[in-house]
Amino acid sequence: MSIKEYIDAHRARFMEEWTSLIRIPSVSCQAEHKTDMTRCAERWKELLLQAGCQKAEVLPSAGNPFVYAEYNCQLSNVNSPIPTVLVYAHYDVMPVEPLEQWHSDPWEPSIRDGRLYARGADDDKGQAMIQAKAFEYMAQTGQLRCNVKFIFEGEEEIGSPSLEAFLEEHKELLKADIILVSDTSMIGKETPSITTGLRGLAYWQIEVDGPNRDLHSGHFGGAVKNPVNALCEMISKVVDADGRITIPGFYDDVLPIPEEERRMIAQIPFSQEKYNAAIDVDDVFGEKGYSTLERNSCRPSFDVCGIWGGYTGEGSKTVLPSKAFAKVSCRLVANQDHEKISQAFIDYLQTIKPQGVRLKVTPMHGGQGYVCPIDIPAYKAAEKGFEIAFGKRPLAARRGGSIPIIAAFEQILGCKTILMGFGLEQNAIHSPNESMDLEVWEKGIIAVTEFYKEYAKNDC
Repeated sequence: MSIKEYIDAHRARFMEEWTSLIRIPSVSCQAEHKTDMTRCAERWKELLLQAGCQKAEVLPSAGNPFVYAEYNCQLSNVNSPIPTVLVYAHYDVMPVEPLEQWHSDPWEPSIRDGRLYARGADDDKGQAMIQAKAFEYMAQTGQLRCNVKFIFEGEEEIGSPSLEAFLEEHKELLKADIILVSDTSMIGKETPSITTGLRGLAYWQIEVDGPNRDLHSGHFGGAVKNPVNALCEMISKVVDADGRITIPGFYDDVLPIPEEERRMIAQIPFSQEKYNAAIDVDDVFGEKGYSTLERNSCRPSFDVCGIWGGYTGEGSKTVLPSKAFAKVSCRLVANQDHEKISQAFIDYLQTIKPQGVRLKVTPMHGGQGYVCPIDIPAYKAAEKGFEIAFGKRPLAARRGGSIPIIAAFEQILGCKTILMGFGLEQNAIHSPNESMDLEVWEKGIIAVTEFYKEYAKNDC
């Protein structure tokens, strides 16, 4: 039986199992749903056992429980070790508010215009179900030629605070050759893509202190250094006229974009004119020598996220502020260490701080970037899976956002992650009326099925 025939034969059951998960309001950031987190974990345990796993259990953590399951492939006449795939997903979801903006009950799945609408339809219950059903088909039809492990967490939407400790504690249990994740998106329904990189992050709060109180700007202006002016002076020196970040050593570990990847980026459908119009700007700015799509995904950046100080109320008040504050961040790229960059930024600001003010820079949080080589067997297998399912070779596309847990997988478990995501922009994850395109969902099952077939050829 082909995968398409299997989906046709079991579609009603697939939908019932998928919606049974969605009906559990597993909102990790709201204490009232604490028991729902355990209910959802237990439901996943049941479904993974039914799909073909020989073992499944709900494991405790410092926060919400993890779901662990495994399938050990029994092959004879195999000369090389059987590879192991670790599938990661999360079962927690975002809050549904504002409720009045939903067109249907967010906890009661509704199908309209070829889409399933509900909270978690895509992120990540829908995409996790793609993984579960592809595995089920391969296991139930006797075609699976590798070991498979599943680890599902319930805290991804609140930053995965328990994950790293859990990985360290269960490092041997989770040992694998490759990690497979479906929690990202494609460029478009007609333009399949595989996410091959995520940027890292470093974030700080800056405080500049001047006089011991706000001063009359007429009596003191021009004679005392203004902390807001000083802050603006420092910030203005962090990026030069060519869009290059001036922190000493900042680019030391930045790897160049491979030419093959730059060619793929150039194939992504993109209109600079439409991009500018969509955000209502007359021009863009960034590092010289790179396109917009390269700048917002493959190159680092520096941004002021917030700045304040002095009087900002109605009317005028002529004061020289005693304090000024800013929150700033850098998006980093693979191979840049966020802790190293954080300290370099702090040191740099101290060297450019004007006389007459005091400076305090507080690191707030950060995470490593990630890049997946596009020439490893697992990537090639994923590429083949997308090509069979969607009818065209997927583009390799880095994303500008950050998912620190992906870097944690590599650091702690020592293996790469393949990001086989099937989300679309119109799925509106985290927003009211989140949805999943049912045609894409079924093609996703086919793509992951073909991944297993192709990946096993390289190792068995």
